[in-house]
Amino acid sequence: SKRSKKCWWFFFDTWGPISLTVLLYVGIRHFIAEARYIPSGSMTPGLKVNDRLIVEKLSLRKRSPFRGEIVVFNSPYSFDKELIANRQTQLPSKFKCSLITFPLISWITILSDRACDAYIKRVVAVGGDRLFINGKGEIVLNGRSIKEPYVEYFCPSKPEFELCRPISTTVPKGHVFVLGDNRANSWDSRFWPAGGFLPQKEIIGKATWRFWPISRFGKPD
Repeated sequence: SKRSKKCWWFFFDTWGPISLTVLLYVGIRHFIAEARYIPSGSMTPGLKVNDRLIVEKLSLRKRSPFRGEIVVFNSPYSFDKELIANRQTQLPSKFKCSLITFPLISWITILSDRACDAYIKRVVAVGGDRLFINGKGEIVLNGRSIKEPYVEYFCPSKPEFELCRPISTTVPKGHVFVLGDNRANSWDSRFWPAGGFLPQKEIIGKATWRFWPISRFGKPD
């Protein structure tokens, strides 16, 4: 009937553009790139709290991450076996996480789940690398000391400072080892209870551009 056609047209005219915009946004966010903000000081001084970044997702689908790249990845609470074993509830699905982290919903803290969070760290070693990290957080990679000009905050030189205990390991294939640039204050591969290796499949993308604040607009170091 004419009335039902008018109702349908009114619905499509009103909600069609909104639905299309949301679908387009979700598609771009899932497959191409998305904006993220820095929630903690683990990557200071290069990336500060509340910096806004563009996370690009295409390139790491075609290749493995490089040493030195800053990557965003799924929370260890979603893949670390010991952390999962300590959960009181079942892991949320990817669909549920996508809803929880959607910008219009993410501010509702009652819906949050640590397994749906994303982390940002720097890749310091890839599959097959022999890695030693000393008590200050300095790196020896495959027998060579690595200079890291982006790191200013190393750990205090105190043997009892547990957060910066020495680590010697070999990274398995298909995984990377990630650290925060703020070595004295970063929950990273050094501390995840099931071994600390980040599976490459858990990487969301790499940080390619800082668009806020304007005063520091540009590519992150």
